[in-house]
Amino acid sequence: MAAAKKVKKIFVLDTSVIIYSHDSVLNFAEHDVAIPITVLEELDQFKKGNDTKNFEAREFIRFIDKLAKGQSLSDWIPLNGKTKGNVKVLMPSGDPFDTDNIFLEDIPDHKILGSALQLQKEEKNRPVILVTKDINLRLKAKSCGLSAEDYETGKIKDVSDLHSGKKQIESVTTETVDELYDKYHCSVKQVLGKQKPVNNTFFILKSDKNSALGFYNAVTNQIDKVEKRSAYGIKPKNAEQAFAIHALMNPDIKLITIQGVAGTGKTLIALASALEQRKEFKQIYLARPIVPLSNKDIGYLPGDIKSKLNPYMEPLWDNLKFIQHQYQEHEREFLNITDMVNKEKLMIQPLAYIRGRSLSNIYFIVDEAQNLTPHEVKTIITRAGENTKIVFTGDINQIDTPYLDSQSNGLSYLIDKVKGHELYAHITLEKGERSELANLANDVL
Repeated sequence: MAAAKKVKKIFVLDTSVIIYSHDSVLNFAEHDVAIPITVLEELDQFKKGNDTKNFEAREFIRFIDKLAKGQSLSDWIPLNGKTKGNVKVLMPSGDPFDTDNIFLEDIPDHKILGSALQLQKEEKNRPVILVTKDINLRLKAKSCGLSAEDYETGKIKDVSDLHSGKKQIESVTTETVDELYDKYHCSVKQVLGKQKPVNNTFFILKSDKNSALGFYNAVTNQIDKVEKRSAYGIKPKNAEQAFAIHALMNPDIKLITIQGVAGTGKTLIALASALEQRKEFKQIYLARPIVPLSNKDIGYLPGDIKSKLNPYMEPLWDNLKFIQHQYQEHEREFLNITDMVNKEKLMIQPLAYIRGRSLSNIYFIVDEAQNLTPHEVKTIITRAGENTKIVFTGDINQIDTPYLDSQSNGLSYLIDKVKGHELYAHITLEKGERSELANLANDVL
């Protein structure tokens, strides 16, 4: 008996999917992709600006324009490659699905949903699925009897199994720990037996009598001892912070991610380590994505560009001031920070100002990286030139943008995809060190 022919599905893409990844239309295998005309209308509003969503909108518009080549976009047009399906723009036709009688507001989301429902009426023999990063729009679609899915490309499966960068081993012999203290390194076999460690993994080694902190050195294939060293006056308060400083100060590691809840010291440690190594780099950049409140752009705020940006950059200045005040005002370390800021050797700025630049001889810290898309993270890393170190810090469970979650954000994606590379190290900070009051909020509330 011949196998039944596989039915090609039709995926209807929402604007949120396009601005998440402009090449998303190419990621649906042999199935067809439909773009509601309302999506093109929304992309027209996004095409101007320096944010990533503006770049994604422009790239998608160029792609569709090149693909059409004089053909009508209201007809199915083959996508690139023999294994791909077709694409077309959905125009209102026949008896359009009336969403005005269902929803209170006349907004683009409802028009997009109406286009998908109309297509479902017309294509009764083919599955029609709305694809959107907007959770509420997915719920509305399912309420109307339409299948709806998240855009899965770039989304990791399970954050609970995300690489933590460290392991605790209880069964280490006292002799091994003693050797680590005496010789500052020991063999992998002494610690893990026949098990092969992930490159640049940290270890908490415990025996019956004592304990030590270790690091698997991918270059020497040994377990090195990790010292609890300070960085520009900031001393590690726990093993994970000691691990983070060790990675941040290691010249062989060029890419680092630090994940942890508020108050664990992610940004503080990264900045302190950068200041400790200030003579090794031409400049220190500290940047963060701008996530406007109430989805309003910074243009709504009063004042010049510096005044508009200050509210978003203030947490970074707070960390810098905290480090500076580890010293007296007359001390050299205190004056060095002021001098670096004045001479722009240390710069705090939004990520939009980084795009298009080549970052050579730079120590680059990206704060709040959980609010970046995987494509944005890739774009930043590809800016790296010679002698550049990039550090991403953030909390994957504290997402401030509506179309990202703990599985689809750029920080989770980076940790999952790059683990084990000899140029990369990761550490998850677990213990809050800001204050007892902050710990109370994290633990109880």
